[in-house]
Amino acid sequence: MLDLHRDINSLSNFKRNTASFIERLKGTKSPLVLTLNGVSELVVQSAEGYQQLLDRIEYLETTAGIRKGLDELAAGEAVVAIPALEAL
Repeated sequence: MLDLHRDINSLSNFKRNTASFIERLKGTKSPLVLTLNGVSELVVQSAEGYQQLLDRIEYLETTAGIRKGLDELAAGEAVVAIPALEAL
């Protein structure tokens, strides 16, 4: 989760203290918002944190697909698999 006090910093500060920011990113797995002239411009995060984000997205998409299938089944919109596959 993004902590507005900890996870927003200037690009200049990130450049000056890159090593310490990298250690923090690896430790927290949380993204860091970098600002340029006071405006949010970039988001950086560790590779592991990014992979966790991708895994969560895949899980949510899979869950949504299963839920859709169950809803269609409950609504009587399901078709028998074998004839449907043979029709392809």
